[in-house]
Amino acid sequence: MGETKVEAQNPHAVREPKENNLEQAIGHEVRLLRKHLGLTVTDIAGSTGISVGMLSKIENGNISPSLSTLQSLARALGVPLTTFFRRFEERRSAVFVKAGGGVELERRGTRAGHQYNLLGHIDGGSGGVRVEPYLITLTKASDVFPTFQHEGLEFLYMIEGEVVYRHADQLFTLQPGDSLFFDADAPHGPEQLISLPARYLSIISYPRQAEG
Repeated sequence: MGETKVEAQNPHAVREPKENNLEQAIGHEVRLLRKHLGLTVTDIAGSTGISVGMLSKIENGNISPSLSTLQSLARALGVPLTTFFRRFEERRSAVFVKAGGGVELERRGTRAGHQYNLLGHIDGGSGGVRVEPYLITLTKASDVFPTFQHEGLEFLYMIEGEVVYRHADQLFTLQPGDSLFFDADAPHGPEQLISLPARYLSIISYPRQAEG
C-alpha cells in the first residue's frame, strides 16, 4: 500500500484582499440562510428574479452584488440586509500576556502544589472553538494524579523539568521540548515527578457550547 498523505493548510498563507473576503462573506451567508430555510437556488431565483447563474456566482463569492440585489435577497430570505455583512464585520480577538502575567486560579480537581496560570481566553472566535492556554508549574509540594478528564483536545509542551505523564493506560516521559497531544476525554495527568520544578504549557480546545 502507498503512503498515506496528510494534507494541512498553510498557517502562513496570506488571505485574499479584503474586498474579495467581503464577497465571500456575503456569499457564505446567502448560502447558509438559503439552506437553513430548505430552499434551492431555483427557489430563490423564482422569488427574486435573479438568475440561477448570478445566484451561484454570489454564493461562491465570485461577484460583488448590487445593493438592489442584496435587498431582493434579504426580502426572499426574511432577514435584515445587514445580516449579509456580519461574517465580514466579525471582530477578531487577540490576548497579550506579559511574562509572569496571567490569571492564577484553581481548576476543578487541582491538587496541592499545582499552580495554574490562565494565559488568555478566546471564546469561540471565527471557528466556534473555545481555547484555554495554561502555564502549569509543579513543585516539590505537588501531588501526582492521573485524574483529569474533560471534553475536547489538549496539547502539552514541556518547558522545564521532567515528569511522567499518563494518558489512559499509556505513560509518556516529558522533558523540555517534548510535546503531547491527546483526546482529553480519557483520564490524564502527571503520574511521576522526576525533576522539579517542572513547567509546561497546557492548551485545551473544545467546541463552544450552543447558547439557549
